[in-house]
This record gives sequence, C-alpha cells and structure tokens, in this order.
Amino acid sequence: MNTFPYWRLSSFYLCYFSLLGATAPFLALYFDYLGFPPARIGELVAIPMLMRCIAPNLWGWLGDRTGERLRIVRFGAICTFLSLALLFVDQSYAWLALVMALHAFFWHAVLPQFEVITLAHLKERTANYSRVRVWGSVGFVLAVVGLGKAFELAGMGIYPWTLLIIVAGIVVSSFWVPSASPVVREQRIDVEGFFGQLRRPAVLCFFASVALMQLSHGPYYTFLSIHLQTLGYTRSVIGLLWALGVLSEIVLFLFMASIISRFDVRQVLVASFLLAALRWLLLGILADHLAVLLLAQLFHAATFGAFHAAAVHFVQGAFGHREQGQGQALYAALAGTGGALGALYSGYTWSTLGAGWTFAIASLAALGAAGIICVPSTRRNPI
Repeated sequence: MNTFPYWRLSSFYLCYFSLLGATAPFLALYFDYLGFPPARIGELVAIPMLMRCIAPNLWGWLGDRTGERLRIVRFGAICTFLSLALLFVDQSYAWLALVMALHAFFWHAVLPQFEVITLAHLKERTANYSRVRVWGSVGFVLAVVGLGKAFELAGMGIYPWTLLIIVAGIVVSSFWVPSASPVVREQRIDVEGFFGQLRRPAVLCFFASVALMQLSHGPYYTFLSIHLQTLGYTRSVIGLLWALGVLSEIVLFLFMASIISRFDVRQVLVASFLLAALRWLLLGILADHLAVLLLAQLFHAATFGAFHAAAVHFVQGAFGHREQGQGQALYAALAGTGGALGALYSGYTWSTLGAGWTFAIASLAALGAAGIICVPSTRRNPI
C-alpha cells in the first residue's frame, strides 16, 4: 500500500463520509427540530437522493469527456460548502428544499469521480479498494458519535455549523489528492461503448437490484433516528447505534479482499439483499429490544459494506476505461433514485401505517433485489 498515495486518498474518504455521518442520522432530526411533519421530512430527505438521479450522470459524462476528474471533485466540494451556507438565510420549507437540491447537485458530483481516481491509483490491485474506503467508515463513526453527544449537550441549533466545518475538511483534503487516469485495458467491452455494455442482461439486472436495495434503505436513513428517539433512546445512544453499524462495516472492509477472492460478486450481493430483508423486519418490529437492535445494526456490514464494495467491484469490471465515470455515476444515480423513492414512501406511510409496515415494505424491496440478481438469463453473463 506504499506505492500510491494511500493516506491522501484515505483522508478524503474520511472527510467525505463524515458529512454522511452528519446527515444520515441527524438530518431528519434537524427537520423534526424545526417542526416539520413526517411527510415534509420525507420530502426534504428525498430531494438530495433525487438529485443523485441527475447530477452523477452529468458530472460523470463531463469527467469522461474532459478527463478533469480531480477538478470536478474540487469544484463540487467548494460549491457544496457555499450551498450549505445558505442554511443560515432562511428555514422555510421552500428555502430548505432549494438548499437540499443545490448542495446535493454539487455533492453528488464528487464521489463517483473520486472513485475513478482511487481505482486508477490502485491499478490492478482493486481488491485493496476496501482498505482505502474503510477510512470513510471511520469518518462516519467519528461524526455520528461526536455529533450525537454534541447535539445532546448543545441542541440541534448548531447543526448547520457542523455541516460547514465538515465540508471545509472535504475541500481541503481534495486539494491534497494527486490526480490519476484510469488504466487503458484492451478488452472487448471497451469498444462496445457505454450503452452497448449497459444492454447486457447481467448489467441491467445489477442496476435494477441496486435501485431496489437503495429503496429498501429509505425508512432506515429517513426515520431510524426518529423511530429510536420515539422508543426512548437518547441522541447519544442513537449516535452510538449508528456507529456500531459502521464499525461492523469497517471490520468487513478489512476482510473484503479475501471475500471477493473466494465468492463471486453475485453471491455477495444475494447475501447482502437477504440480510437486508431480515434487518428491516427486526428494526420495524423489535427495535425496542436492545439486543435485537444491536444485532440489526451489525447487519450493516452486509447491507451496506459488502453490497457497496461488491457493487464498485462489479462496475469497475463491467465498463471500459472510457466509461468508468459514467458507470460509477449510473450506479450513484440509480442508488439515488431508489433512495429517494424509499424516503418518499416512508414519509407518507410512517404516520399512517406505522414503523412496522413501513419497514416491512422495505424488506419486500430487498427480497425483490435478491430475486432480480438471480434471474436465470443473467447466468449466461456471470457477474
């Protein structure tokens, strides 16, 4: 790991996913603190996810066309900072919706392009991706634990300031990372073009399963913190529970290279989908039992860690070097589509059907993802 800029890449992931650690558990709590009802909270949380349907593809095309991926990363980080600064202007629903859309347009420009840069630095050692990406999980843990305690002591009023501090770290770290271009690989798929590669059954089924898997995460990212707060858990404990899930993800990342070498990507994905289906049922029905809640959070190692590492590995192998940015962007975009739909439906069902049924729908979506990835026609084009 000493022949490429390991710590520079890792520091960016640490800062980038610290922002996710500030938003995933606490964004809905902040909107709840401002007095918005569940339906409006679901809509506001869905807006950044919907922006993932547009922004990554636009920026991915631009990155592939110009090759200036690092400049896109830096530009996106700076504009994300400026966009989130608008939180201090107003706190009306319309203004917050605008801020959510604007900052997400630039924030989602960043990661897909940075993934291509990281893989380019790794060259043929893509199995070591998880050892770099694990620092993103470390950043997430530091954010959820530290901010959970900070919000308990100082209240949610400091939330916008914490976002700006973290994004400033993303900006600084982006200027520390050296650029790199994807390795040109002489492969048949390289000359098919992006849409030619996309039409293959295995690729289509993969992306459909990605959308469903992210849809199933909608209630988790939108209402888990509110759900646990309603059940009597403090903000510090909620932060620790989020951290537990990501700590399990960190442990998995350390062994992911070995897992990928022993099992094919399809098997890893199916296991992730099935464990996600079980996890959502446990969270919806038995979250008031701490032991069950702890077990469900440990499943995060599979439902995010193994899933994401396998997905990035698949996209890197499925697309030629000229389409890497578009492939990673499409993965991010479909994840955003599914996540947005999940946030929207959970916002509307939370106050009408309750937590149990909302998470049950998520469980069915994860089962659907497992079914799609096992479609027999994809076996002629193994993942």
